[in-house]
Amino acid sequence: MEYITLNNGNKMPMAGIGVFMMSPAEAEASVESALRSGVRLIDTANGYMNESGTGRGIKKSGVKREDIFLVTKLWPTVYEKETAVDETLARLGTDYIDLLFLHQPTANWREGYRNIEKAVKAGKVKAIGLSNFPDDQLREAIDTMELKPQMVQVEAHPYYPQTELKQLLSENGMGLMAWYPLGHGDKSLQEEPVFKELAKKYGKSSAQIILRWHIQSGNVVIPGSKNPDHIRENINIFDFVLSDADMAEIAKVNKNKRYYTMTPEMLNIFANMGLGPDL
Repeated sequence: MEYITLNNGNKMPMAGIGVFMMSPAEAEASVESALRSGVRLIDTANGYMNESGTGRGIKKSGVKREDIFLVTKLWPTVYEKETAVDETLARLGTDYIDLLFLHQPTANWREGYRNIEKAVKAGKVKAIGLSNFPDDQLREAIDTMELKPQMVQVEAHPYYPQTELKQLLSENGMGLMAWYPLGHGDKSLQEEPVFKELAKKYGKSSAQIILRWHIQSGNVVIPGSKNPDHIRENINIFDFVLSDADMAEIAKVNKNKRYYTMTPEMLNIFANMGLGPDL
C-alpha cells in the first residue's frame, strides 16, 4: 500500500473500496471481503443508505478499527442537524470517522461544515472533505472556514484528469479522491490501445493500469465491487511502477469528458431529498 499525507498530518491509504449503489447486505459482504483481502480504506455515505451494513462488515472482518481508514459523507438534509454526526457514528458502529465529507454543495453547506468542525474538535472526526464542490465554493471553504479541508472527492479518470483542480489542491496541500476512477465502467476507456499495451507489458489488466495511473497521479481510488476476485485485483497495483513515458502516453487520452454533470435542478432535489432506511 502507498499513502497520502493530508495537510493535518494524518496518513490515508491511496486505494480502497467504495460501496455506492450497494444494498446494506451487499456492502456488509463486500467490506468484510475487502478487509480480509488487505484493503484498509472504506468509503460510504449517509446517502448510500448502507452505513449500517458497512459497520457490520467491519466488525465481521476481525480487522482492528484503528487499522481502518473509514470515510463517509453527510447528506444535505442533515447538514444543520446537531445530531447528524452522532447518528452517523451509531449507524457505522464506531466512535470516530477518519474522513467526513459534505456530500453536495447545497445552500446550507456552510452550516454543515461548521458542524463537522465541531465534531473534529470533539474527537469524533479526524479530517474534513468536500464532495462534488465547484472551485469557487472550495476556495471559499479554504479561505473562510476555521479548519481547512483535507480532501475533495470528485469524478476523475484518464478521460477527465481534473488538471486545473489539482493545481488548486496542490497549492493548499489537499488531496483528491476519485469516483468513477475507471470511467463509470466505460469499456471504451479500458479498451484504449495504450491500456491494452501497458497491460500486456506489465502482466496486469487494463483496469489495474488505470488504477496505477491514479496512484502515480496522486489520486486516492475507491473502485466498488461485489466480486471478491475483482476486489483483490483492484488492490493488487503496488507491485509495479509506470514509467514517465507510460504516464505521458496515458495523458494523451484526455478527452475532457465527464460522465456526470451537476445542475441547479439536481442540487435542489438533493437539498430536499430525505434519507431512506439504513438497515
